[in-house]
Amino acid sequence: MKTIFRPLAAILLALSLSLSLGACSSNPTRQQVGVATGAVVGGVVGAALTGGSTTGTVAGAAAGGLVGNELSKRR
Repeated sequence: MKTIFRPLAAILLALSLSLSLGACSSNPTRQQVGVATGAVVGGVVGAALTGGSTTGTVAGAAAGGLVGNELSKRR
C-alpha cells in the first residue's frame, strides 16, 4: 500500500504547487500586500509575546492581517 500512496502524494504536491504559482501570475494589489505584510508581522509579534505558541502566532497573524487590511485601504 505504501508504494501506491507515494507517487500519488508526489503528483498531488506537484499539482498544488503549480496551481499556487499560477495564482501569482499578476502583480498583487496594494491591499493584498498590506494584508500579507500585516499577517507576517503580526505572526512574528504574536509568537514573540507568547513564547512561540501556535495559538499566539495564529492569533497575531490574524490580527496583523486585519490591521494590514485596514491600513492599506485607499482613503
